[in-house]
Amino acid sequence: MRVGALPQYPSNALNYNLTWSTDGLINEYIEPCEAIVEGKLISVPAMEEREEFSLDGVTYEAFNTSGGLGTLAKTLEGKVRTMNYRTIRYPGHQAIVKALLNDFNLKNRRDVLKDLFENALPATMQDVVVIFVTVCGVKDGRFLQETYANKVYAGVVGGRLMSAIQITTAAGICTVLDLLADGKLPQKGFVRQEEVSLPDFLANRFGRVYDPEVAKLAKAG
Repeated sequence: MRVGALPQYPSNALNYNLTWSTDGLINEYIEPCEAIVEGKLISVPAMEEREEFSLDGVTYEAFNTSGGLGTLAKTLEGKVRTMNYRTIRYPGHQAIVKALLNDFNLKNRRDVLKDLFENALPATMQDVVVIFVTVCGVKDGRFLQETYANKVYAGVVGGRLMSAIQITTAAGICTVLDLLADGKLPQKGFVRQEEVSLPDFLANRFGRVYDPEVAKLAKAG
């Protein structure tokens, strides 16, 4: 699973603008990350295992960050061989952040790192949320790969300009509330995100923003 909230028009060395919680961003970059390796749930270090991929002609990098899997890693432990989550950035971002965290020891001075980010990286409403999920497995006797790729852009919702990260965050929350109210989710107890039916989610008035076809139409205007 690869996800990133990125500026549409990066213009600094980090190729990044602040689009959400600075504290949450720093936690992603520092805290240990969960992954499944050979069927076992393990902890891997943040900011490592960098890779590159291209989507729609744009090159991205991705690396380990914490928190992205939620409860999914525990749910699928022993059921899948490999699963991991990495944050998407434009190339060059990881190297600079690793230098700040390790060489400048800012991983142990989070207040300084937060002040640096908030006073050097401007916020932007012109962002894009990139989602790239790939799964490989045996289906009907064949080893196959299926991919879900999507980009959600900033846009006008209810007459108000909202950033892509605002749209995707609010859509997820509102969809789950709708499904709960409609009786399509358990009415008591802890409900894991992987228990939410994807068809029900995408058919919802809010969840439809995660439908790639809807996203394409929104981008086209």
